[in-house]
Amino acid sequence: MQAKRYGRQSYALPSKPRVCSFASTAGKKEGEGPLQNSFDVVVQDDTLGEKSWEKAETRMLSDTVSLCLRKAGLREEDVDLFLGGDLLNQIVSAGFAARGLQIPFLGLYGACSTMAESLLLGSLLLDGGFAKRVVCATSSHFSTAERQYRFPLELGNQRPPSAQWTVTGAGATLLTCEPTHPIAVEAVTVGKVIDLKQNDENNMGAAMAPAAADTLLAHLRETGRRLEQYDRIVTGDLGRVGYRLFRELCKQEGLELGDRYTDCGCDIFAPEQGLQAGGSGCGCSAVTLNGHLFQQMLAGNIRRLLFMATGALLSPTTTLQGESIPSIAHAVSLEVVPCC
Repeated sequence: MQAKRYGRQSYALPSKPRVCSFASTAGKKEGEGPLQNSFDVVVQDDTLGEKSWEKAETRMLSDTVSLCLRKAGLREEDVDLFLGGDLLNQIVSAGFAARGLQIPFLGLYGACSTMAESLLLGSLLLDGGFAKRVVCATSSHFSTAERQYRFPLELGNQRPPSAQWTVTGAGATLLTCEPTHPIAVEAVTVGKVIDLKQNDENNMGAAMAPAAADTLLAHLRETGRRLEQYDRIVTGDLGRVGYRLFRELCKQEGLELGDRYTDCGCDIFAPEQGLQAGGSGCGCSAVTLNGHLFQQMLAGNIRRLLFMATGALLSPTTTLQGESIPSIAHAVSLEVVPCC
């Protein structure tokens, strides 16, 4: 049997699970940003006609998964597993979406790293022969996250320059073991929890950048690869503060990222939109990957992509208790391969 483990954190996927289809839903502000033409759906009303923002997020995630399946010409009963999560307590958006979809469900919590975590686990399950089709999805909503982690919107609190804007959006990827699609997952790296004792909940980028650097270094070290072997390295979602810190941390380790590196939190909003340090939330990297990045791969502009979603593993309770913010990043290596 072909060896599948590169090292302590990284795994090869010889069967190369394929991206069968993908879908993204974005909010109004996201639809006004630089990636506006890459989303399948842009909602103009962030309540989606529901009675609460929480119900709206559930519907957004459920609708995005359903759209992903329709694009593949499949039904819910054709899918073996649904891997998903979100930012809310007890990942209720994903759980309630799964209630309606009736696909066997594994709920995940990796904060904003959940899109990468779900792809990583889904790919391992497919490569191990435990499933034939897995849908990986996550979501976030500005209004639900804001009142859980920060303040009621009605207060109109001023946001500091380091604060990031939680993206209203959902992304879904359908993975399959069928080699008839051009985008493949060929390796993954599981991140470690890194905590350099940053405790400012309004500066998530500073908390998450060290985790992203640790995962990138582990991936390159264990796979024996060089930066030059990737056309694009994408973190999500460090925002503008974390983006600069990540570059500096990599430079200290002798890695010059150059123009092959970008961050979903920087790309999703334009500076003139006035949204402080950029985007955040599970939906940030999810809509960017399941829109712009996959489209760039299908167009031949990116042949190999290292996608590293990052997550801050805090809660309102730990923040009030004065805890620091532990963070994590998971890496998924995707490449364009011939279809069989």
